[in-house]
Amino acid sequence: MITPKLIIGGFVPFTATDYPGKLAAVVFCQGCPWRCGYCHNKHLLPARGATELRWEDILSFLGRRRGLLEAVVFSGGEPTLHAGLADAMREVKALGFEVGLHTAGIYPSRLAEVLPLVDWVGLDVKAPFDDYERVTGVTGSGRRARKSAELLIATGVAHELRTTVDTSRLGDEDMAQLRAEVTRLGTTRYVLQQCRG
Repeated sequence: MITPKLIIGGFVPFTATDYPGKLAAVVFCQGCPWRCGYCHNKHLLPARGATELRWEDILSFLGRRRGLLEAVVFSGGEPTLHAGLADAMREVKALGFEVGLHTAGIYPSRLAEVLPLVDWVGLDVKAPFDDYERVTGVTGSGRRARKSAELLIATGVAHELRTTVDTSRLGDEDMAQLRAEVTRLGTTRYVLQQCRG
């Protein structure tokens, strides 16, 4: 067994909402370089968390849930921050689970590395791509997110692009522009989520 370089800040052993149509477990990876004001996983933003779980323990749990769970979702934080993500996904697939990924598309090259291993991706699209900094606080973040969306759509991997609607940052014109942009990219599914902040 490989021990992936993966810092895990949380784990949900059962969910019916994080992977469409599948019963899944969710691995929450620690760390995210963006600072979206509405983030509902703020405890996962720092590189190291107050509580960190061992991958070996999660893998052992998953081994006992074969036939009961159908998928494992890697979420965060930002999973593609971790060099060991691909190895962790391979181990999950070896157990017979489908693999899901929740990502903001922060690291297009790392996303490209893992796309052959995933069965479904939920990609967060924060704002019109030229105006991403208003939400993320990071210069150039929109360029990276657009590249990731293009990569994802080009592969044909099942996916959902989704936007958390924070009306303090995105108005009606922003949302209309964003919808037009993701439509031009050719996504098969785009959904809106209400901000819980």
